[in-house]
Amino acid sequence: MAAAAEARRVLVYGGRGALGAKCVQYFRAKHWWVASIDLAENEEANASVVVKMTDSFTEQADQVTADVEKLLGEQKVDAILCVAGGWAGGSAKAKSLYKNSDLMWKQSVWTSTISSHLATKHLKEGGLLTLTGAKAALAGTPGMVGYGMAKGAVHQLCQSLAGANSGLPSGSAALAILPVTLDTPMNRKSMSDADFSSWTPLEFLAE
Repeated sequence: MAAAAEARRVLVYGGRGALGAKCVQYFRAKHWWVASIDLAENEEANASVVVKMTDSFTEQADQVTADVEKLLGEQKVDAILCVAGGWAGGSAKAKSLYKNSDLMWKQSVWTSTISSHLATKHLKEGGLLTLTGAKAALAGTPGMVGYGMAKGAVHQLCQSLAGANSGLPSGSAALAILPVTLDTPMNRKSMSDADFSSWTPLEFLAE
């Protein structure tokens, strides 16, 4: 049984989304212990933390932090992958500006912030924290204002985490991936006439 006790462990925040579910499958196939954190359970994971919907960030953050603490106890994880997120368009003039900005903030900034704090508590020394930014947010995004703001905040957070005294365990790394377009069923549906061959396959990201 000694080998089982040494299984490597990973938290996947957004473990029920297209990319998150792919990450859960990938690590399970490699015999890692995988916990999914999402609005619904992922039955393929070893454990799931179900996030309660709320308009209060502190309420959601406290709930997830407490539930992860209950799940892990003293156990540390090798990696925390925050692959939660979503997309919404609209200029500053759009009727949906406030609604979409709020949604983007919840999906990208809330999840990344919570993942960062979880890393300070539960990541092993020399562990890895991955956040999901976006290449688009390296410049202005006039046609998707809320999305660009949220992803820009994730990039800034990642830079802060990489600095000295960020609170991350010693020797650990904070990285952001900056995808352009992921090859997900949702993206194919909403952009059916696009060139799918230029999109990033989810398997590639999981690897």
